[in-house]
Amino acid sequence: MSTPLRPRATIPWVRRATFLAAACLATFAVQAQPAGIDPEAQRLLKASTDFLASQKQFSAETRNTLEAVLKSGQKIEFNHIAKTSAQRPNKLRAERSGDLVNQVFIYDGKSLTLFNPQDKAYAQVAAPETLESMLEFARTKLDIVAPAGDLLNKNAYEILMDGVTDGFVVGKAVIEGVRCDQLAFRAPHVDLQVWVQEGAQPLPRKLVITTRDLPNAPQFAVTMTKWNLKPVFNEQTFNFTPPTGAKKVDFLPR
Repeated sequence: MSTPLRPRATIPWVRRATFLAAACLATFAVQAQPAGIDPEAQRLLKASTDFLASQKQFSAETRNTLEAVLKSGQKIEFNHIAKTSAQRPNKLRAERSGDLVNQVFIYDGKSLTLFNPQDKAYAQVAAPETLESMLEFARTKLDIVAPAGDLLNKNAYEILMDGVTDGFVVGKAVIEGVRCDQLAFRAPHVDLQVWVQEGAQPLPRKLVITTRDLPNAPQFAVTMTKWNLKPVFNEQTFNFTPPTGAKKVDFLPR
């Protein structure tokens, strides 16, 4: 008679293997991290942000992961995807769908619109006339953050490096089949990791933010895929026409 399978018996070995792998990675990090900010890490990050800032128009898809921490300390993960189209100096469209959000975010240079297709409801407000000022307005006045909004800003390097005290090049990595340089930075309350594509188009491919001043250090991660630096937009890309039956509502105060 065959011996019945006992999956529970393998659990201690799985745990031990996981622990050993984590220990090896932790040892590597301690050995690899230099003091202060490595100029090469700064150079690679600035090359990436400058390259994206120089693009007149582009589109990309992103996969976003947000961790929430329960009162018990347990982490819960939420995911959504976004399709983003941008045209400098003052156009942006982002379509987001996932666990917590199903929205269309449209900026036409004059107004900002947030549309919830499921509810057939939208809010619209006058907005500043540049992409950078609109992103700041949305964040500070409406408590709305556009997907990967910091990277869209022409001043992305200054925003990401604000308060940074340490930084280094972790090494080479592969994101979505694309070879990248992995960078790690640390500020007083936040850890930041950025993966920058190798070569003549140093596009950001992944961003991970770890909030250290909150319990259990929740993370936000965004992986950028399907970059297109020569997209074709039409008149409707950055304009919003309310569908039949849609109701207009007000933005909630911050």
